[in-house]
Amino acid sequence: MIDLKKNEEQLKRTVQRCKERNIVIPTFEQMKDPRKIPDQIKKELVSIRLWDVVPQNLFRITWKNQPREKGGLFQPLPNYMEIPPEITGVEARIIALVGKWFPTGAHKVGAAFGCLVPPLVTGQFDPTIHKAVWPSTGNYCRGGAYDATLLACESVAILPEEMSQERFDWLKTVAGEIIKTPGSESNVKEIYDKVAELKATRDNVFVFNQFSEFGNYLWHYEITGNAMKDVLEEELGNDTYRGVCLTTGSAGTIGSGDFMKQTYPTSKIAAGEAVQCPTLWLNGYGAHRIEGIGDKHVPWIMNVHNTDMIIAIDDADPMNLIRLFNEPEGRKYLINDIGAPESIVSKLDLLGISSIANLLMSIKFAKYYELTKNDVVLTVFTDSMDMYQSRLREAKVKHGSYSILDGVKDYNRHLLAQKTDAMIELNHYDKKRIHHLKYYTWIEQQGFDLDELNSQWYDYPQYWKQIQQTTPKIDELINSFNERVGLL
Repeated sequence: MIDLKKNEEQLKRTVQRCKERNIVIPTFEQMKDPRKIPDQIKKELVSIRLWDVVPQNLFRITWKNQPREKGGLFQPLPNYMEIPPEITGVEARIIALVGKWFPTGAHKVGAAFGCLVPPLVTGQFDPTIHKAVWPSTGNYCRGGAYDATLLACESVAILPEEMSQERFDWLKTVAGEIIKTPGSESNVKEIYDKVAELKATRDNVFVFNQFSEFGNYLWHYEITGNAMKDVLEEELGNDTYRGVCLTTGSAGTIGSGDFMKQTYPTSKIAAGEAVQCPTLWLNGYGAHRIEGIGDKHVPWIMNVHNTDMIIAIDDADPMNLIRLFNEPEGRKYLINDIGAPESIVSKLDLLGISSIANLLMSIKFAKYYELTKNDVVLTVFTDSMDMYQSRLREAKVKHGSYSILDGVKDYNRHLLAQKTDAMIELNHYDKKRIHHLKYYTWIEQQGFDLDELNSQWYDYPQYWKQIQQTTPKIDELINSFNERVGLL
């Protein structure tokens, strides 16, 4: 649950820090509907770049930023794109929210905000004494360090050593301390072990764990869920919305599926992972290369009871498709030989590695349910290729320059050849099996409450509705906090 108890002594210091740093906190309502952002903030944003580390950019934590590097304000609809059948190989309409146009270039800055703000505006987290610890497999700690830097608060970013170099290079500009843990995105336990070590040896750390903090779930339920609803209201017409497909990672983004299923009760939620680490699909383990998703455990905040399907993706597919989508010869092949619209192909750099995995999930979902041109599947392109240029360079060194023949191979082998394998449509006891996996990570290792674990399952859906109904209370606290800061 989200703790909203106040610590008045620490809250006074936090209010003063925000006053000194010219910080106003956006509400969930303003992130959902930027028309409600104060005009004073909008005037200041006109001269500010999207990634600038300035407090006004907190108001750009929304899906509705104008897609501009500098000076952009807001638009009525979220950033989104539809991937046509020439690329997907299926008739179904696959539509994705686009995450590039957030500060830091990834939607995880919103998840970090969702985790940070409740402790901040209640005084539980005091930026004058605490260091903010951000356990992550990549983009989350970038978003968290970005948010915390605005508060002049030192951050400790924890992420696996095998993540892309771009992540580490950018973190050096905002995080006071970067800790590399062994392994890749599959090695989440090693991150937790380092967090436990910090808590045992330091008395000034405050941990924002995206895998267990319901602020992550709530931000996506409220903000990403409503963004999806806005897109569907624009695009659906007489078509039918069938479901959302998302790799799990921290299981924050998939919280949007709960919102969508409440809005469209017949829709489904598909959770994805790498076939090389099939924790949800087969209770398995392993390592993989789909950067940005974490495995070998089930996040505390994942509503397994509401999940309909597991889809596993072979990491070789997105790792090859990043070349097809970004190399000049690959793009020429898609346009000239396949007939894909140049207007779409020119934007395929909006898909990072996990974004391509989400696209492949959607294709498999469409094939499994035999969807037609009148069916719509939603997904999210979490980040862009801005964070993975080093992976393209590594591929060129290993495999040589990219040719038209490489494009033929990758298009047919890694895109059109997607099958309905490595999937499971979940029945009641399949879901319960996955839910039980939480016990080993969260009860045995992390000391969470067993009664709450049982409540997540047996008090469904009331347990989850209680979290979903927290937004107005948090917005009330944010407004009260901003009044005390006194900058508006």
